[in-house]
Amino acid sequence: MNKNHVSKISASLSISSGQVESTAKLLTEGCTVPFIARYRKEATGNLDEVAITSVRDMLAQLEELDSRRETILKTIEEQGKLTDKLKAEIMAAETLSKLEDIYLPYRPKRRTRATIAKEKGLEPLAEFLLKQEDESIEKEAEKFIDQEKEVPDGKAALAGARDIIAEMINEDADIREKIRELFRREGRFITKVVKGKEEEAEKFKDYFDWSEPVKTAPSHRVLAMRRGASEKLLTLHIEAPADKAVSIIEEKYITAANEASMQVRAAGEDAFKRLLSMSMETEIRLETKKLADEQAIKVFSENLRELLLSPALGEKRVLALDPAFRTGCKLVCLSRQGRLLYDDVVYPHTGEAKRKEAEEKIKTLCEKYDIETIAYGNGTASRETGEFLKAIDFGREIPVVMVNESGASVYSASEAAREEFPQKDLTVRGAVSIGRRLMDPLAELVKIDPKSIGVGQYQHDVDQKKLKAGLDDTVISCVNSVGVDINTASRQLLTYVSGLGPAIAGRIIEYRDTNGAFSGREELKKVSGVGEKCFQQSAGFLRIRGGNNPLDASAVHPESYSIVENIASDIGSRISEIIANKELVSKIEIDKYTTDKIGRPTLLDIKSELLKPGRDPRKQFEIFSFAEGLNEITDLKPGMKIPGIVTNVTAFGAFVDVGVHQDGLVHISELADKFIKDPMDVVKVHQKVMVTVIDADPERKRISLSMRAAPGKTAKQKPSPAGKEPRKSPRKPGNKKPKPDKKPQPKNTFGEGLNIEL
Repeated sequence: MNKNHVSKISASLSISSGQVESTAKLLTEGCTVPFIARYRKEATGNLDEVAITSVRDMLAQLEELDSRRETILKTIEEQGKLTDKLKAEIMAAETLSKLEDIYLPYRPKRRTRATIAKEKGLEPLAEFLLKQEDESIEKEAEKFIDQEKEVPDGKAALAGARDIIAEMINEDADIREKIRELFRREGRFITKVVKGKEEEAEKFKDYFDWSEPVKTAPSHRVLAMRRGASEKLLTLHIEAPADKAVSIIEEKYITAANEASMQVRAAGEDAFKRLLSMSMETEIRLETKKLADEQAIKVFSENLRELLLSPALGEKRVLALDPAFRTGCKLVCLSRQGRLLYDDVVYPHTGEAKRKEAEEKIKTLCEKYDIETIAYGNGTASRETGEFLKAIDFGREIPVVMVNESGASVYSASEAAREEFPQKDLTVRGAVSIGRRLMDPLAELVKIDPKSIGVGQYQHDVDQKKLKAGLDDTVISCVNSVGVDINTASRQLLTYVSGLGPAIAGRIIEYRDTNGAFSGREELKKVSGVGEKCFQQSAGFLRIRGGNNPLDASAVHPESYSIVENIASDIGSRISEIIANKELVSKIEIDKYTTDKIGRPTLLDIKSELLKPGRDPRKQFEIFSFAEGLNEITDLKPGMKIPGIVTNVTAFGAFVDVGVHQDGLVHISELADKFIKDPMDVVKVHQKVMVTVIDADPERKRISLSMRAAPGKTAKQKPSPAGKEPRKSPRKPGNKKPKPDKKPQPKNTFGEGLNIEL
């Protein structure tokens, strides 16, 4: 265990070194994050998944830094230039940028102006100038005139010497760090529209002539500017005050006031303009991109978590429809386990005769299959289909529920859908997905690539490898927090169970198909590839209802079954009698069962599980309905207060479905009557909200909404803390326009408009 790594992580995360060491040891042993968080609380000091994931990621970063350090040491040593002092500097470097700054003078490079000058023998002249003595620089420069080396006069010699000094300054690690900090502190993003591309770049209009500080630019604007530049519609530069940069150089390199120092000053100005500014702009571009990616991935992951953990209807017989006008509504009937029983097409929107025929067909199917709930997608014709279904008299109560169908079409064309329904077309598969998504959103959504669900911002612009890792972590966390029924779960769902993976998930399905339902967790060991480690990591997250052991349906890990057996024996009851028996559970004195390995955290979890075995952390399902009579954007009028459901949360606000085929935007400034830094502090995906219509533009397909008590009337804000983006408020008529920060702040920046793909 690297003690230096442990201390750094401990200080960064504000947790003890012992917690870091124990967590790192468990990770090294192959334990998963969900397993460590749920079943090794004593070892980690009760760290949650977020902290454990942070330890894991920081360990990986530090190991990567050490690997680069070793490569640099080896390279410089092979050059014969590694001194004890240089080695100490390399070993002390705590960031990759600092490490690369130290390595820069030793990095193999192409021929530069400085290397050419050195080839001409001008290095001694550069050293002479750096001494800045009161001697004639012209006389000294004349000594280096050499026609064969293409140094025709003293002027050319001095120019070459300045090139050598400029490169020396550029490779000075101390100077680079100070200039880097200047760019971070006072750098500015500068964007302009490419000449002649104004019409094509209309969606980037707010960035046609734009400037804002690097340190306060929010992630969505950084990604927007970069997208505009990548599409060659905008030019994007990062600039820092040149005078301050040159002053930093002069403070170190100017030691006199004479002819030689003027040459060094000129070399310093050239070093910044030609070398350092370019290098630092590239670094800050990458640095801000990395930070913007992290924020975008965080937003996507948190949105995905809320969606995956949406309330589940549960095991109900469902009739599901995928709405459409001309081509008809695809209809399926599903069993309580989600098995397809029947499929057809009805045409409720193509004339009265067809409408009545569809009504009779649905009534007949509801009776035949004893349908308990009807689901319909929220795409084309959804409102009309919903109204049609709600108007049917079934003679009994059958709830009609609208389901968000984002990604259903992706599932329809997926290998998983083809494998399950090889004889059915895409439309049937889509309707099945809608119905199953109502029954259990988590089980159905794991079959779809998270990027296709549509709850992020700029997901196509961020680092795709990091995005996948972040989203996979989220899916794994959600699946294992809910638990998985091994006898009904799909291969895709089992894949995300702690310790399994796609190969073993596939073998579990094969075993189940051949041998029938699992009767107990121990039977899992009979599956090919499931060894002791795999069993340890996965068993606690797998559920077997109606099996041999009642604990197999709970989150109690098999390694703790003996404890429960002791508890049952001590209170004179069977395990089956204790489960869900509040009176008996209350009699358990957990302190009696603590050992060196099993402490209060685990025992409290066991007691909680016995009270509510296999408890589902998701909220209880509630039926949601949009306002009646609102079907199109044209039906919306300013001032209307209507219900909606949050479909996406971004850094600049939240998108809300109000039932008119177009989501509306609640800008961050309209989320609450107080300053909001992070929209997720106020709203979550799938949250039901009341909104007020501020404006509805049918032509641009834009809807502006508010969740404030007094929309449009901006309350007086407290000054924003340094580094925090102030909330924008509309300027009232008659007020003086606030002095812009070079360029006016955009009222609705790129990415905030509904016509922009996020």
